[in-house]
Amino acid sequence: MDATTAVRAFDTAKNDRTVQFGERRIFITPAVEKVDGGPLSAYSAHFGRGERADLPAPYEEVWVVIRGSLRIRSGGRDIVVEAGGFVQVPEHSPGELEAMDDTVLVCVSVPAH
Repeated sequence: MDATTAVRAFDTAKNDRTVQFGERRIFITPAVEKVDGGPLSAYSAHFGRGERADLPAPYEEVWVVIRGSLRIRSGGRDIVVEAGGFVQVPEHSPGELEAMDDTVLVCVSVPAH
C-alpha cells in the first residue's frame, strides 16, 4: 500500500521536521507534503503570543485553531478566531495575522506544496 492510499495519523507536536522562522516564535511542522503525492498539504503551526505574519498568498488554506487565538486583518476588517474556530484563507489573500495568545493551528492547503 503506498502513502496516498494508507490511512496515517499526525499530531501537532514539534519534531525533527519543524522549521522555525528566523529568531521568531513561529514554528511550522509539515505532516503531508507535495512529495507524498496527494492533492493537498497539511501542517501544524505554533505562534508565540504577539507574533505576526503575512497571510499566505499562493494557495487556498483552511486553518483550525487548536489552542489560543488569532486576530486576522484582511480586506479592511479584523477577525478574531479562538480555539475550535475555523478560518478559510482564499488564494492570494492580502493581510496579516497576530497571535493574541500562544496559539496552535492545524492548516490544510490546496494545492499541495
